[in-house]
Amino acid sequence: MPFFETCGPNEAMVVSGCCHSRPLMVAGGRVFVIPCIQQLQRIPLNTLTLSIDSPTVYTLAGVPISVTGVAQVKIQGQNQEMLAAACQQFLGKSEEQIRRIALETLEGHQRAIMGTMTVEEIYQDRKKFAQAVFRVASTDFVNMGIIIVSYTLKDVRDEEGYLKALGMTRTAQVKKDARIGEAEAQRDSGIKEASAEEQRMKARFSNDTEIAAAQRDFELKKAAYDMETQTKKAEAELAYELQAAKTKQMIKEEQMQIKVVERAQQIQVQEQEIARRERELEAQIKRPAEAEKYRLETLAEANAKRVLMEAEADAEAVRLKGEAEAYAIEAKAKAEAEQMAKKADAWRDYQEAAMVDMVLETLPKVVAEVAAPLSQTKKVTMVSSGKGELGAAKITGEVMDIVERLPQVVESMTGVDMSKALKMQARSV
Repeated sequence: MPFFETCGPNEAMVVSGCCHSRPLMVAGGRVFVIPCIQQLQRIPLNTLTLSIDSPTVYTLAGVPISVTGVAQVKIQGQNQEMLAAACQQFLGKSEEQIRRIALETLEGHQRAIMGTMTVEEIYQDRKKFAQAVFRVASTDFVNMGIIIVSYTLKDVRDEEGYLKALGMTRTAQVKKDARIGEAEAQRDSGIKEASAEEQRMKARFSNDTEIAAAQRDFELKKAAYDMETQTKKAEAELAYELQAAKTKQMIKEEQMQIKVVERAQQIQVQEQEIARRERELEAQIKRPAEAEKYRLETLAEANAKRVLMEAEADAEAVRLKGEAEAYAIEAKAKAEAEQMAKKADAWRDYQEAAMVDMVLETLPKVVAEVAAPLSQTKKVTMVSSGKGELGAAKITGEVMDIVERLPQVVESMTGVDMSKALKMQARSV
């Protein structure tokens, strides 16, 4: 009864027998196998690491050395031709047997390449040696169905001390070159140091020169700036004094202007005071005189009407007598009214006369006030020098002296001459 066989990616299966003219090779997969009439074999595809040691091999110059290389090889399972070649070479062999065959083959090629190169070439250019071994061995390995994954020269050694001497020679050469290089470096360093010192001194001298020039320019500019500053300062001080003088002059002018304004205001106040006094005199004298005139006229008219009404009331009883009396009263009233009107006109035209009239009306009251203390006196003691009147005549005379002084007092207070005013009033009446 047929069955399926499988394998991993690290091995290949080979089926041969009935139904296959050529063996069927499957790498990392599955295959249908019929027992008894078909045979199934496996071949490993693992990578094999080989350590190739070639002791005491004479190089091109006849110097024996020993070389150790490391290589990784494996059977190519993806190429059917190489896999077929590997099956022909290694099918039925174990992995260790395949390793030994590959190792012996690669070791032979390594020894062959060593014989074609010098020790210096092998030691100094290991990459070239490895590429040569890889290139020569790959042809044989391909024929066996094996590929060389990598090859590296691991170690180069000798028992004669050749490599050591070569290293010493190289070391001596290197040391020699190092000493020469150090001497040359010191020489170059000294030359460069001297040149640098020369450049430094030149730079220093140039710098000092520039500093001195800059200092000189600074001093010159500073002197110029100081002179300009002093000039500006002097101009500013003069301008300040001039402005201060102008300001003082303006202040004086303003003060004079203030005094002028104050004087004008005082004059205006005085004019207003004069106008106020005029209005006050008009209100106290003229207006009262006009009011008194109006009052007297109204009173006279009222008396006339009253008398007429009384006369009309009594007309029936004493008509003739009443008429006569009425005429008389009317005439008298008219006369009094005219007299009062003339008096009011006189007062209006002559303010002094009005004032005289008021003084005369007030004079009895003044006399009464002067004599009032005497009426309250219980006892009077009089002392006389023997000249003049005595007793009550003396007291009366003193009262009259006070009254006589009233016109002078009125004239000093109002400026009205009572004597002249009385004469004018008498002429008007």
